[in-house]
Amino acid sequence: MNRLFGALPARARAALLVVFVLLLAAPWIAGPYLLSVLVLALYYAYVGQAWNVMMGFAGQLSLGHALYVGLGAYVSAALYVHGGIGPWLGAPIAAAVAALAGAAIGFLAFRFGIGGVYFALLTIAFAEFTRIGFEHIDWLGGAGGLFLPVVERGRLDIVDLRGGPRLFYYLLLALAVGSLLLCRTLRTSRIGFYWLAIREDPDAARALGIDLFKYRVLAAAISAAMASVAGVVAAFYYNSLTPADSFGAAKSIEIILGPLVGGLGTLIGPILGAFVLTGLSEGLRALLDATGHQMPGATQLFYGIVLLLVIKYLPNGIWPGLARRLGLVERER
Repeated sequence: MNRLFGALPARARAALLVVFVLLLAAPWIAGPYLLSVLVLALYYAYVGQAWNVMMGFAGQLSLGHALYVGLGAYVSAALYVHGGIGPWLGAPIAAAVAALAGAAIGFLAFRFGIGGVYFALLTIAFAEFTRIGFEHIDWLGGAGGLFLPVVERGRLDIVDLRGGPRLFYYLLLALAVGSLLLCRTLRTSRIGFYWLAIREDPDAARALGIDLFKYRVLAAAISAAMASVAGVVAAFYYNSLTPADSFGAAKSIEIILGPLVGGLGTLIGPILGAFVLTGLSEGLRALLDATGHQMPGATQLFYGIVLLLVIKYLPNGIWPGLARRLGLVERER
């Protein structure tokens, strides 16, 4: 831990500790509605961190990351429903399937020099192909969806992830913290510096002898595997899956908003962005419900306005500027 966060100022380490303690205590203080909002925020914090590996670290724009979340959800749910295999064993299998899918897409794209906006379009295409394909697989429920057995919310079964929001809150909190530690380790490792070089100047990185193809595919595989675990948790939390919801373009957009708003390529940015967006969107929804107004698409419009404001006034995201103001940035080496 000291190697991971020893470069941070004492104020930053203290702030991280305080936030972590508050998050640990939150389920015992918050009501049911607020707890469900916190679960959603932690979910987007984790999956945003997974996407950040692909785009923020390696500089490869993926707009179809819902593919990997959906694969994780469907693989684990199908193993549980049809094979009786629990999520703790199903999650590694789902992660392996997603990693293979990410590596395969990366192989096809980077082997033939597909990058930039064309790579982004390729990821969208694969997500859409998968959505259409899953709608025609009866074993997975087809377009009607796949449903997990529902149990009483008061029941607690950690082995099969059967329980109420508190169970999933702590599970997602553990995943968010674990992803933060993993991304910190990756960013300060040789692989992380290679990714940074590739992101900033691919031609210069190639001239230095860095294997662009290898490390781009590696970023795609790691990011996909991480995202699939979020799908496993979502499947057992909501107990229902449909191809349209799991692989839809809207899901991919929701995944990337947190890192973009919070701070792309940073460690805290995806977490901060997820909490800010989730809190503001839920506040907007509560306001509309209280006033009796029904505005279809209000949340999407709100996301668009927030993103425009961030791009205009905080092009690097919320976290970098906030960290400098609060004296939470790393010491210069």
